[in-house]
Amino acid sequence: MQDLDDHKRKLYHRSVYRGIKEMDIIFRKFADTVLAGLEGEDLQDYERILELPDDQLFIWTTGREPVPDDIRSPLLDQLLALDFMDTK
Repeated sequence: MQDLDDHKRKLYHRSVYRGIKEMDIIFRKFADTVLAGLEGEDLQDYERILELPDDQLFIWTTGREPVPDDIRSPLLDQLLALDFMDTK
């Protein structure tokens, strides 16, 4: 996180203090994995994803409802796939 510019540091903080503990954990790992490398449209998409409600993100993450096509993006799909989460 120390290598992030001010804007990305603020986004990181928003990522790890979301409100629902489970989403805090998921977003922390996701931010640790992808945030430093995001630029341009992907960075804007990350900001958009941060605006989505935790309860809805949790429903999508657990597969209880599909993500609407108008909200879906490659970055959101990457987040919801949870491939970045390790089991250690």
